[in-house]
Amino acid sequence: MARRIALAGIGKIARDQHIPSIAASDDWELAATVSRSGGIDGVENHKTLDALLAARPDIEVISLTMPPGPRFAAAKAALEAGRHVMLEKPPGASFAECGTLEREARERGVTLFASWHTRHAARVADARDWLAGKRLKRLAVTWCEDVRKWHPGQEWVWEPGGLGVFDTGINALSVVTEILQEDIHVTSSDLDIPENRQTPITARLAFHHPDGAEVTAYMTWRHDGGEVWDIEAETDDGTLLLSEGATILSIDGARVSDEGEDPGEYARLYAHLARLVDAGESDVDLAPFCHVVDALSLGRRRRVDAFVEEG
Repeated sequence: MARRIALAGIGKIARDQHIPSIAASDDWELAATVSRSGGIDGVENHKTLDALLAARPDIEVISLTMPPGPRFAAAKAALEAGRHVMLEKPPGASFAECGTLEREARERGVTLFASWHTRHAARVADARDWLAGKRLKRLAVTWCEDVRKWHPGQEWVWEPGGLGVFDTGINALSVVTEILQEDIHVTSSDLDIPENRQTPITARLAFHHPDGAEVTAYMTWRHDGGEVWDIEAETDDGTLLLSEGATILSIDGARVSDEGEDPGEYARLYAHLARLVDAGESDVDLAPFCHVVDALSLGRRRRVDAFVEEG
């Protein structure tokens, strides 16, 4: 029997990814939404999360897709009401608040899932398996897109807590921390920040690897043309390339054939959420967020030309 779930925050990512994935799943029934600007046709909507929690005690899972700024208060309220909670990435606006939510979930015996959708892309598990047992020599992240396409009119990404280009770059870091066997940490960070914004539009990072491998990341939102979402790993036994957001895997330049139809990363997210709730477990891996916090802490900031939304 499908579990009832509510979506809080009906913006672009909810409409593009969450709603279709829930609709296609046998595990879930979208029973309600929370949105001040209106929900979706045919689904009960509440103006506030408090109103939903009071009116619908039968909805046991809340998926929070609003920006990270207001998400902590919403997540804490849902957990205090005994509901299971899924957090869209990043899991919060600060590292400490994520720990608070994790403790709250544990004390109340409910599930908390800090989701990383790109970690559930089609070829991530295959890349992790291929790298296992090999010695890494070099890993390079290249993550480039046009912010006007992916965050049109979304001013929150430029405000403190909005992360700027790390809102997309954290997707790459969620994959890197999944496929590498070793722990890494940021050693240098160069950040380009538009003169009229608070958060970076471009970031260049270097990491320490315990075996001396060269690990770097380049992320930018000032990119014309098609997206570049690549992770290349050179080892003592060949070179791996994850491209198109970890949906394509190539080894030594040859694409590894796909196996079957890909249901998509958000379909896998919601399948994983169902397993967590059934098992009474949580999944809160903050490693990708930790790297972003470190990059912002260590960052050498350079003011660059203003960013203007209309072009």
